[in-house]
Amino acid sequence: MDYYFKPSAIKNIKRLQKSLQKRILSKLDFYTNNKNPLGFADRLNDKTLGSFRFRVGDYRIIFDVVDVKIIILAIGHRRDIYKR
Repeated sequence: MDYYFKPSAIKNIKRLQKSLQKRILSKLDFYTNNKNPLGFADRLNDKTLGSFRFRVGDYRIIFDVVDVKIIILAIGHRRDIYKR
């Protein structure tokens, strides 16, 4: 599966430290290069944020799946990401 960023997610990731950006991107590559990336994801109860989330330490990657594409909607710290 390939992943794509919404403009808001690009803004989110640019606000983070470079080391954290690299960590998140390498984890995204790891998840999407597996046969079943959704096996690493958790389904969200509140569908207004998105359908799924990946966990990278204290940070969360909120995303939807469209066909065989992962659309990254938001990236942020777990204390802030669900308050949108």
